[in-house]
Formats: sequence, structure tokens, C-alpha cells
Amino acid sequence: MIPVQLQPEPARFSVQVQQPGEAFLARIPRPTAEDWNTHSYWTRVLDDLYRAYSGICAYSCHWIPMDTGARTVEHFRPKKLYPQEAYRWANYRLVCSTLNGRKGDHEDVLDPFTLSEGWFILDFPSLFVQPGAHLLAAQKEQVMNTIKRLGLNDEGTCLQARINWLRDYITVPLPFSYLEKKAPFLAVELKRQNLIEAIREIMVY
Repeated sequence: MIPVQLQPEPARFSVQVQQPGEAFLARIPRPTAEDWNTHSYWTRVLDDLYRAYSGICAYSCHWIPMDTGARTVEHFRPKKLYPQEAYRWANYRLVCSTLNGRKGDHEDVLDPFTLSEGWFILDFPSLFVQPGAHLLAAQKEQVMNTIKRLGLNDEGTCLQARINWLRDYITVPLPFSYLEKKAPFLAVELKRQNLIEAIREIMVY
């Protein structure tokens, strides 16, 4: 994970999402799961969210192809626990459906909107996500909890995606600028560790 800058609220957000959402909550302050499903006004701005964050999942830091249908609006503060935040733009994160499901209503995941640089780093050649070496013990625990909760080192999902992006970068080859757009965490770590070119000698495909 890397820090993500909160993007401006879409011009139509208040009319399409916030106003009808708050009117719903005024009538039903403690919604059930079925209530949320029938009042999911946030889906109206999913395209805006996707464009605002360049299609990059806030947690995996990988591009979400639009044609897969796997892009979702993730409520960082879970709507079940904080219904008053359910229709607030600042509470939305663009997240792939897999990691959205893994986070669920848990609150042990660090927020990319308030994250500092270097909290999450990549080890080469394993490509495992790890806590930054400079962190205090409590901070490292927060990072490890986030990694575990989201499965950022799971072989079948996030880890494999990093392998795929790096392999294409090395073998196609892809320009580094493309990697910066589609897999920015990987690009940040290659740059930080001075491996933009040297990685071709470390990783052989």
C-alpha cells in the first residue's frame, strides 16, 4: 500500500448520493442488510470514483480492468457501524471486489488516505509486502494486521498480480511509466530501492 490523495467530490454527488442517502437514514437510522441493498446510492458514482483514482485499487495498488466488473465502492468506515458515513464521498475507497470482501466490517486495516510513505515496502525477489524497517513496534503490528486482513501476500491474488506485472515489465518489456500507472506500489518500490533497471538481473523469467 502507498498513500492515496483524497480526490474532489464529484459535482453531482450531493444530489445523486448524499441527499437521498441522508433522507433514507432519517427514516431508517438503523438499516438492515436488505435496507442497504435497496438504498445503495453510492453505486451511482462508481464510475466517478474509478476515474478519480485512475482505476487503481486503494489496497492492492493494482489497476482494476473495467471490463471485469470487479471495481467496488468500499466504505472505509463500515456503513454497518457508521451509517452516518455511508453517503460521504470522503469515506469511499476504490477497491477491487476481492479485497473489499476481505476487509468487510473490520477496522484493523490502515487507511491509504492517512498513510505515510514507507509504512509498506516490498521485498525483492520474494515480492512480499512487509512493514518499513523504521516503524515502531506498534506501527509494524498495524501494518502486519493490514497485510493479513487483506491477504496482500496471498499467492493466488495480490502476490500473483505483482509477479505478473513485474514479469511483463521485464519481458515485454513495458516502459517504467506504464508500471507507474498500472502498478504504482511496485513502481514506487523499484524506484526507492534503485532497481528500475537492476531488477532485470535479480528476477529472471
